[in-house]
Amino acid sequence: AAHIARIALWITDHQMNLEAHKRFRGDTRPTVPIKSSPHILQANALRANWQDFLPPAECSYIVGNPPFIGKKEQNAEQKEDLELLFSDVKGAGVLDYVTGWYIKAAHYIKANPAVHCAFVSTNSITQGEQVAVLWGELLRLGVHIQFAHRTFKWSNEGKGVAAVHCVIVGFALTPPTACTIFDYSDDIKGNPTKIAAAQINPYLVDAPMILLARRTAPIANGLTINYGSMPIDNGHLILSADEYKLAIREDKSNAALIRPYTGGDEFLNNIKRYCLWLVDASPATIRESAFATQRIKLVKSYREKSGRATTQKLALVPSQFGEIRQPKSAYLLLPKVSSETRRFMPIGFVNAKTIASGSALIIPKAKLFHFGVLSSSAHNAWMRAVCGRLESRYQYSAGIVYNNLPWPQGLSDKALQAIETAAQAVLDAREAYPDSSLADLYDPNTMPSVLTKAHQKLDKAVDAAYKYKGGKEDAPRVAFLFERYLALTSLLPTAPTKRRRVRVKE
Repeated sequence: AAHIARIALWITDHQMNLEAHKRFRGDTRPTVPIKSSPHILQANALRANWQDFLPPAECSYIVGNPPFIGKKEQNAEQKEDLELLFSDVKGAGVLDYVTGWYIKAAHYIKANPAVHCAFVSTNSITQGEQVAVLWGELLRLGVHIQFAHRTFKWSNEGKGVAAVHCVIVGFALTPPTACTIFDYSDDIKGNPTKIAAAQINPYLVDAPMILLARRTAPIANGLTINYGSMPIDNGHLILSADEYKLAIREDKSNAALIRPYTGGDEFLNNIKRYCLWLVDASPATIRESAFATQRIKLVKSYREKSGRATTQKLALVPSQFGEIRQPKSAYLLLPKVSSETRRFMPIGFVNAKTIASGSALIIPKAKLFHFGVLSSSAHNAWMRAVCGRLESRYQYSAGIVYNNLPWPQGLSDKALQAIETAAQAVLDAREAYPDSSLADLYDPNTMPSVLTKAHQKLDKAVDAAYKYKGGKEDAPRVAFLFERYLALTSLLPTAPTKRRRVRVKE
């Protein structure tokens, strides 16, 4: 990396010499052959003392493309690097490696607030659980975001190098005279649109300076959301479609012990899976089934051999799922992970006989109103702005996305009816294609026009309920919802400010 940087800086120096010669029509100092090279320190950047290398008073800019290493991919030394930098910051264990450069830079420029910084980073530092941890500390240190490139797709020409979703964040300790957002909208491989902003918050939108902390309950109007049930069984309670057929062929009475089983992937792609569900089965019925008895013995053995004390305790009830959260009536299912290419995250109602797995989130007692709001462009824009990512896919979060969502308030019967009617129309449009999965229906290349129109009508009803009159793009919707969030969560009236508001909600 140091060698590449040395060559890159030399090439830039050479190009500028050629430009100077062209502009001023005079001689410049020769750059070929190379007689001097830039001063480069080969060291661990997160442990080196930047002030010893270059005094802040002599620095104008800090720019870089730090390593993209997620929390799970960091080695022991890299984890220790971040622990040293974030020793006093609660929850720092979730941070990507790149965040170390932000903290080092923020401390370095204290001695010279005129220095401006910019880093290319994975977009994870502006989404999900990392935002409150990293930017809570940066805002405390007085950092102001000056400009930002919102999510774009970047890759180099190296063999086997995967494309990553990046952002560029420019920041300083001085308040900006003007803020600029470069927005790529739906074309993250293309050229951005330049947007003037009053301010840029850590989610890279022109909105109040709010950090969304993980919540255990919705802020308003939302029903409780849970994960599906967790088997903790090493797969012995779960059946494929073929295994289900074999169990029924072995003994038809086994059908009473087996339920359909769905997670996000099964729900989106119409994949058939099943599970042994023995919550209501009598001991006598279970013992009569050789198939169930064999599976239960395997579960018991697995749990007894586990290194976790809680799993070992579950060996006392090997016929049951380890964690049971199955509703008694129909529920709304939200996949935890969904493709970033979809304009709408597909969700839907599931009957109580179908067991939801831990790869799905469920909302018991949900009505058409809840389905309508969560299927709208408003909620989907909110989700895209604040959720985490699994690779490039959206990773939905109960604590960050759902529980922080500002739902419409004070709805009239007419507004509620409009949402319910439009929500039902979306469900009806789906039913017109019984041979298509939700993945088929919501693929941007194959989404039927009748479903698109139904969603447009739903958006109109939900926007009216919010009293939202802005543009259809994500950015103005998210800015509006941040304002609604601030109004719902502020315990005391907040005096308006011209530029910067900071609210860290626990």
